[in-house]
Amino acid sequence: MVMRTDPGLVRGQNEDSVFVDADRGLAILADGMGGYQAGEVASNMATTLLSSGLQRAFKTCAAHTIDQGSGQLFAQRALVEQIAAVNSAIYRAAEDQSRFGGMGTTLVAAVFCDDRMVVAHIGDSRLYRLRGDEFVALTRDHSLLQEQLDCGQISAEEARYSVNRNLVTRAVGVDPQVEAEVHTHVVHPGDVYLLCSDGLYDLLETAEIQHLLEMFGANLDLAAMQLIQLANDNGGDDNISVVVVKVLREFPAPPGRWSKLLSLFR
Repeated sequence: MVMRTDPGLVRGQNEDSVFVDADRGLAILADGMGGYQAGEVASNMATTLLSSGLQRAFKTCAAHTIDQGSGQLFAQRALVEQIAAVNSAIYRAAEDQSRFGGMGTTLVAAVFCDDRMVVAHIGDSRLYRLRGDEFVALTRDHSLLQEQLDCGQISAEEARYSVNRNLVTRAVGVDPQVEAEVHTHVVHPGDVYLLCSDGLYDLLETAEIQHLLEMFGANLDLAAMQLIQLANDNGGDDNISVVVVKVLREFPAPPGRWSKLLSLFR
């Protein structure tokens, strides 16, 4: 896992925040919004509180454990619960300090466990997957623009130049409660995953992002640097953040104690 964040060429400060922990298979990216420094506070709170909350949760129960109540991976439940806690913390901070009023942040977070990836997102920060020659977005923006596209009000070409490009319909910390969208995907060796803020994909064509990941997939540091450099070359009118993840091999969950016991009688 490699992370990079850059203020871009226009903004006076960087309101993006990123976090990775390759040992725990955890990647988080947040893009803050709000008044003076408020977006920076919100995004930093999101990555700091969510990473520490998930790490605590996974000490009590492994991410790959099947939750008895829902039949889902514990990672899914942990993401939902911890994002709700983060939302409450940011919302309270905005209420308690007037200078942070109205602050919030988009969020995309991925947990890799047992040859799977659980991804949660709120807002328009995205997660893409490159598998072979197929490059797809695994998240769908929570934005006015996406809603207009879904109902056919505008075309994809018109969306590129829309004044509503950055109006999100969900954000962390803006309301007392927010619903994270959570999905689980099977992971294959060789997959490359990209978490990014809109400062990247607003300035690069999807084909350009794919080309850079294919070209520099063996060197994640260089891939991240080239993505940010190209976004800056194209104007750099927003903060630009990326997390690039490459799956080197299978990572099945270790067998539980009952599996180990049963193996003795086989």
